[in-house]
Order: sequence, then structure tokens, then C-alpha cells
Amino acid sequence: MKAGIHPEYRDVVFQDMQTDFRFITRSTAQTRDKIEIDGKTYPLIKLDTTSESHPFYTGAQTRIVETGRVEKFRQKFAAKTEQVNAAAAAATKAKEETAARARKK
Repeated sequence: MKAGIHPEYRDVVFQDMQTDFRFITRSTAQTRDKIEIDGKTYPLIKLDTTSESHPFYTGAQTRIVETGRVEKFRQKFAAKTEQVNAAAAAATKAKEETAARARKK
């Protein structure tokens, strides 16, 4: 490799800010932050989300969101469902009354 044109490839600590999960890997990412782990100082890259906190990997957020969606749907259509059920009951009653009149004649 040509000297001076490639970024420095070194050990770096990535930290999930939501769960405080840390892992060390090699990277060329640049940062000003540093952290000391086991007596050694590493560059620190702060992350909003990692596999420890992302809903796809944890599955926790997905269940909460689905529950919220179902409840929102039920609340939205609860009034309409009551109206439809009342109309269906009235129609059934009218049909039965009409059938009863037809039998009497």
C-alpha cells in the first residue's frame, strides 16, 4: 500500500447510547472521543442504535406498536360498528314483522 493515502485502520470502541452496550472492533472511522477499557485507551464512536437496542433484533418495540395499532383501529371504528349493529338489528326486526304480517293474511 502507498504510504500516506490510506486512513488509519485501528481498534475502535462502538457504544450504544440507549443500552450502554460496547464492543471493540477495527475501523477507520474518525472521532475525537476516547474511552479507557482495561487500562487501554480507544477511540469511541457513539451510536444511537445497535443490535442490542434495535426493534428488529429485540422484537419488543414491534409488539407494542402492533398493540397500539389494533387499539387505535378499534377506537376508530367502535362508533360505526355500534351504528351498523343497530341498523342490522332494526332491519332484522322489520323483516320479521313483515313476515309475520304476510302469514296472517
